[in-house]
Amino acid sequence: MSVPQKLGLILTGGGARVAYQVGVLKAMAEFLPRHQKNPFPIICGTSAGSLNAVTLAVNAANFRSGVQYLLGIWQNSAVDQIYRTDWLGVLNNTMLWLAGVIASSFGSSKLNHVSLLDNSPLVKLLEDSLHVKKLQENIAAGLLYALSVTASGYSSGHSVTFYQGVKGIRPWKRARRIGIPTKIQSKHLLASAAIPFIFPAVRINREYFGDGSMRQIAPISAALHLGAARVLIIGVGQGKEVDTQRSRVVQYPSLAQIAGHVMNSIFLDSLEVDIERLQRINRTVGSLPEEARHIANLHHVDVLIIEPSESIDKIAERYAKYLPWPIRFLLRSVGAMRRSGSNLVSYLLFERNFCTALIELGYQDALKRKKEIMAFLAQSETVADSAKK
Repeated sequence: MSVPQKLGLILTGGGARVAYQVGVLKAMAEFLPRHQKNPFPIICGTSAGSLNAVTLAVNAANFRSGVQYLLGIWQNSAVDQIYRTDWLGVLNNTMLWLAGVIASSFGSSKLNHVSLLDNSPLVKLLEDSLHVKKLQENIAAGLLYALSVTASGYSSGHSVTFYQGVKGIRPWKRARRIGIPTKIQSKHLLASAAIPFIFPAVRINREYFGDGSMRQIAPISAALHLGAARVLIIGVGQGKEVDTQRSRVVQYPSLAQIAGHVMNSIFLDSLEVDIERLQRINRTVGSLPEEARHIANLHHVDVLIIEPSESIDKIAERYAKYLPWPIRFLLRSVGAMRRSGSNLVSYLLFERNFCTALIELGYQDALKRKKEIMAFLAQSETVADSAKK
């Protein structure tokens, strides 16, 4: 009898867009037995996806309970739970940010430690809602093999994967990316989700860290280093975008349009490239004889990716009006409230109406692929064990 291969779950980043992941997870929880434990021995999260990842890991004893907890958070989400939306908070932080930009041009660093938005509400939310001490208990109980959270070091330029798992997982070092064993804390999540310029960097040990999607050239890599032989990825891009003809554009792109383009480059592009790379490696491995694979230490990695079937940007257009007035004013000043700026808005729109719409989209997308998802999950040790009981 063959030994089941470890299954990894990769939850990518994307600000408020990661509510889509919760919809997919909701459908998967319904596919599995009610008291099913966590079906993913290895869970990897980046940026806002790390918040979902840690929640699942903390609730590894009951997968459905973990998903219900996530639903409770995202279906009741409000922008003021993530960053300050009052006039005083917005104007004060914006002025400090501008002052910091001016001061830095004169070589001063006293006003540099600010960002466009104040995410102190998120700090409190994490402290109140995530019980990270449960992680080690779940690992010891065999409910979790490893959890990782990736952040980007501003001074080293390294993509750093902080991981907590069973003994024997070796740290790794590759070009511009390393894996470091640690006890996952809220500071790692704050660092991983610190969108550049938008949220403040977080100091961990000797370095300041920002959003984990920056310089993450190999998003699948961490799961493989932690021991996964098969990975399920829930992304927040649009996997099957329809090609449109390039039309003549007269108007110069707004600041929001440029920022949205940069956001896509940070959060979406590297995953597509990494999947293409892995598929090429799989084809190469498939053409090699067994002995050559063993010598080269290469093996086929099964990948299943689930991404939105509809444009999240277009959904954001419909719900941007629910943002608090001070935030709308701020975003309008950079052109984000226009159609061309909806991409940027989609990353910051932590409002329940938008998040609920994304959850429903993820849920429906997963329902349409139920047979494919179940076939993929059925190969895991956890599901196989539960089926015997």
